[in-house]
Amino acid sequence: MLALAGAAAWGENPAPPPRVEARSSDLLAVGTVRDGRMIIHLSRLLDNAPVRDAALNVVLRGATHPAAAEADGSYSVQTGDLRLPGTAAVQFEVTRGADHELLAGTLEVGAAPGQSDDKGSSRQLGWWVLNFAVCIGFLWLWSRRKSADT
Repeated sequence: MLALAGAAAWGENPAPPPRVEARSSDLLAVGTVRDGRMIIHLSRLLDNAPVRDAALNVVLRGATHPAAAEADGSYSVQTGDLRLPGTAAVQFEVTRGADHELLAGTLEVGAAPGQSDDKGSSRQLGWWVLNFAVCIGFLWLWSRRKSADT
């Protein structure tokens, strides 16, 4: 809470949580991720009414995770896979009675606060320095050869 107050005092807006949206012809699933937990709101497209009586599984990074129904009508999934940075395909498997629907979306999880998105920045800097040194060396040798020819 204090970190958010400090960010607001300096005019910085905290980044919105990672979000995935998936829809079928009848349903809309919206999931938001915080601290390795995804909260999923499932609703009908026709009237935007929440779907509370479904069995919901979330397929993330090749693993199927059953979602737990919450008291407010949403569903939740907790897994360490939600903490991994990068882009991941997400599939919601919804079963209501005899009806079974698949909803697909994409989740983009950024690096955790305090971590750089570019983990290889010092390595990349080293390659740039090496390339620059090789180019300078080549130009120096070429200029010596030109001056030796004259």
